[in-house]
Amino acid sequence: MKYMNLSITELHELLKSGKVTSEELIKESLELSHEVQESCNAFVTILDDAKPTEVTDELLSGIPYGIKDNYSTKGILSTGSSNTLKDYVPFFDATAVEKLAKCGAVPVNKTVLDEFGMGGTGTTGHTGIVLNPWDKTRMTAGSSAGSAAAVAAGVYPYALGSDSGDSIRKPAGYCGIVGYKPTYGMISRYGLFAYASSIDHCGVLTRNVRDAAIVVDGMKGIDKNDMTSWDSSHIHLNDDLSDDVKGKKLFYIKELCEIENYPDANEELKEHLANFKNTLKIAESLGMEVEAISMDKNLITALPSVYVIIACAEATSNMSNLTGLIFGPRGEGDNYAEMMKDHRTKGFSSLIKRRFIIGSYVLQSENQERYFKNAQRVRRLIVDFIKECYKTHDALIMPVGTGPAKKFDSDKDMLSNETAALEEHLQIGNFGGFPSITIPNGFVSSLPVGVNITGNCYDDQNVLNIAYALEGAMDYKNQIAKEVK
Repeated sequence: MKYMNLSITELHELLKSGKVTSEELIKESLELSHEVQESCNAFVTILDDAKPTEVTDELLSGIPYGIKDNYSTKGILSTGSSNTLKDYVPFFDATAVEKLAKCGAVPVNKTVLDEFGMGGTGTTGHTGIVLNPWDKTRMTAGSSAGSAAAVAAGVYPYALGSDSGDSIRKPAGYCGIVGYKPTYGMISRYGLFAYASSIDHCGVLTRNVRDAAIVVDGMKGIDKNDMTSWDSSHIHLNDDLSDDVKGKKLFYIKELCEIENYPDANEELKEHLANFKNTLKIAESLGMEVEAISMDKNLITALPSVYVIIACAEATSNMSNLTGLIFGPRGEGDNYAEMMKDHRTKGFSSLIKRRFIIGSYVLQSENQERYFKNAQRVRRLIVDFIKECYKTHDALIMPVGTGPAKKFDSDKDMLSNETAALEEHLQIGNFGGFPSITIPNGFVSSLPVGVNITGNCYDDQNVLNIAYALEGAMDYKNQIAKEVK
């Protein structure tokens, strides 16, 4: 049997009973890492010298896992999947990694991401494109591409991700697994390479909801090194996980989920939205109420643009330290300005350069009012609308994107004005810092699709319980990718 196909709780029971050792789990996970690297290009670094840890009552002890390569890891290459940091080895661990180490968790690889987390395709990492283990002609989405591919392929039961727009939750949907980003600040961002600080979240990809609860329990907590972190010691996600959701009230955005709003819909979108409606029926069968709520079309249309402006502006500021003078490969030139220009020109992909240009433009004094400040105002309107809905409802439930994983070479999979908001609506969870989880809810074109549940800040338990109940009523828990022929 493949032990890495099992859940965290199943592996813990086997370890405690002595039926398997941490050494055996690590050996299997490393072998699978090399296999998946050959087939999917999921990793920047494979830690072949990973050492076992003592098996204790901590559920994560002795169990292998993966770390997205934008988390700082002491003495281990941490590139952010960028040539500007291709040789960077940090001297400290990110707080989330440090906390997992105290739980006895064993990292076995660092996973590929879209460069510095900027991108949703898994195609811009400096080590190459990450392929979807279900279908190598399709994307994993991003930016947590390698983590999603590895968990879906059964390399280990969980991997760390980060989410600034949908970077955990959409790859989870494309790969048929679970992706959870908790409330902003529940997990310290210290040691996570900053992309857009007001919307960056740490989180996890797993194959079931309980495993997600277990891992976040291990990572969460207030941290003196992150002033946005908060005390969650009273929250026990795994212990309080329950499938009793009778009386819970869910809502979805009517304008985004009704097929009549997409006159040019392809068959995959039609099937995806029909599948979503079936999931709503399952929710009702569990005793939950579901209501369609209308949202101002101007706010819906603005979603993608608001995200681009805010994210690019914050990224431009956060990454101004990537000069090649302090760290990273030094550029060539006769003075520091020429050296910086050479470093950044050669080091960044074209996508990153475009985003820096956008960020610089919207932050210029003559442009701030029209672009950056207006984007912040619209962000507030969007968040206020959703929070108003939370006064009468427990969670927002929505389909993930417009269907299954997109093909690499298909023009029809490019975003259109018609479907852009449906593809990008998960950004709402980042705008408000809301807890948000994606779980698999079926198949379209023989490929997995997902449904997302997003709740109010600090209401993570409620969000996980709703996801847990839905997961139990469907047949897509603990999926391992089977390549579509």
